[in-house]
Amino acid sequence: MGYTTSLGEMITATAEEALASSRAAQLKGQVQLVFTSPPFPLNTKKRYGNLQGEEYVRWLAGLAPTFRNLLTPDGSIAIELGNAWEPGRPVMSTLALRTLLAFQEAAQLTLCQTFVCHNPARLPSPAQWVTIERIRLKDSYTNVWWFAASDRPKADNRRILTAYGSRMRKLLERGDYNSGARPSEHHISPESFLRDNGGAIPGSVLSFANTSSADRYLRYCREMGLRPHPARMPPALAEFFIGFLTDPGDLVLDPFAGSNTTGAAAERLERRWVSFEPIEDYVRTSQGRFEDTTIDQHQLA
Repeated sequence: MGYTTSLGEMITATAEEALASSRAAQLKGQVQLVFTSPPFPLNTKKRYGNLQGEEYVRWLAGLAPTFRNLLTPDGSIAIELGNAWEPGRPVMSTLALRTLLAFQEAAQLTLCQTFVCHNPARLPSPAQWVTIERIRLKDSYTNVWWFAASDRPKADNRRILTAYGSRMRKLLERGDYNSGARPSEHHISPESFLRDNGGAIPGSVLSFANTSSADRYLRYCREMGLRPHPARMPPALAEFFIGFLTDPGDLVLDPFAGSNTTGAAAERLERRWVSFEPIEDYVRTSQGRFEDTTIDQHQLA
């Protein structure tokens, strides 16, 4: 079973099953953004499923051409992927990097930009090397690679400006910025720098914690006696890329939905969405992200 809202649809199926259904045929050329966080290539098997080694590379790269065929001409694909470590060794693996490069090559995509997503509250891992032997630092970030079929996909950083800091606000109020040449040889003019643009342009290093125990999703899981998804994406991460790369009314797809953070973020931002998730328990828990929305049950055609 899956469910629908006024803007979106959750399909209970693997990405492969859903992409082979009649529903997927309707999505061809309609998706503005594929935003997803596939199962990471962890050394420990998880309930949500995670392949390892070269099998993982082949699996994700094999889906790339299908994802590209779903895109609009100016659509994007943004993939969050964590780091991998060599089994039993305090050595990082290049598996995630090789997977993303293979994905790009398989679909002949442009790499628009890469991002670092830092989680300041992430638990120390890998535990053996970080907390027991104390020979490594905790792995506290994931990577997001932004791909597109063209050099100029739809994007507008004015939709995701951040609030000015106190120093910038004071500069704007006083208007006495120290203009002129810098050591980098850039020449800064007050006319350009002291313009109030409504906020600051974000950098490519993003920081989102995901530790709240009182959010609606976890509250719903407790009330319904359901086990939460163990690897939930920070909602702010999905909102960032959906806001940056789509307009209201555009279609967002998450083929590895998990607890459906992407679909809920799209719903809040008034985008249409489609999500795929094969584990029925996780589909049930994801309904807790739509407490203020009418949900209708359905089956995959």
